[in-house]
Amino acid sequence: MVPGAPATMLPASEAAKIYQTNYVRNSRAIGVLWAIFTILFAIVNVVCFIQPYWIGDGVDTPQAGYFGLFHYCIGNGLSRDLTCQGSFTEFSTIPSGAFKAASFFIGMSMALVLTCIGCFALFFFCSTGTVYKICGWMQLAAGTCLILGCMIYPDGWDSDEVKRMCGEQTDKYTLGACSVRWAYILAIMGIMDALILSFLAFVLGNRQDSLMAEELLGDKSGNNAI
Repeated sequence: MVPGAPATMLPASEAAKIYQTNYVRNSRAIGVLWAIFTILFAIVNVVCFIQPYWIGDGVDTPQAGYFGLFHYCIGNGLSRDLTCQGSFTEFSTIPSGAFKAASFFIGMSMALVLTCIGCFALFFFCSTGTVYKICGWMQLAAGTCLILGCMIYPDGWDSDEVKRMCGEQTDKYTLGACSVRWAYILAIMGIMDALILSFLAFVLGNRQDSLMAEELLGDKSGNNAI
């Protein structure tokens, strides 16, 4: 372009094509990041489910130990050895009905996120926008299950086993001499992750739908011009 000459405007069709190319490239980059963080969220969910470090002993607790959703270990006061019990496959060994409900909801959240990752294969067979929306609903449901699990779990702190470790002052939603451990905090952080990822999935799904609508409109315009 000659210096000082007026800038020439791109034709509308060419400008739209450049915009659409950038639009697709940005959407794909965001989609890749969304998929990576979905996998990381699944790892967080699995760790929260299997690790028995939701609550634990403190300086003034009568016994040493720690509790997870379904597995727990408590000392006997005579030695430093801990006696461990509880299994997700044997609900009768879980010390509280609230712990059983929390285990169910956190396990359901984990299953939903893993299923969402399995749905990534649908990108090769179905509409991209539809797959994003399916995953968005799954992530929203996973986040809801996490909320329920984290809210119900403290309702079981009045069980005899928890009181044996944390003291008689322990009650529902009152932890006594014990403290919240990292797995519980990680589960609460996972709630925010699930909500953000589901929102992003719906945004990406709607962007893909609008992109397809623009492509169809462009094809019709081209056919009419011919």
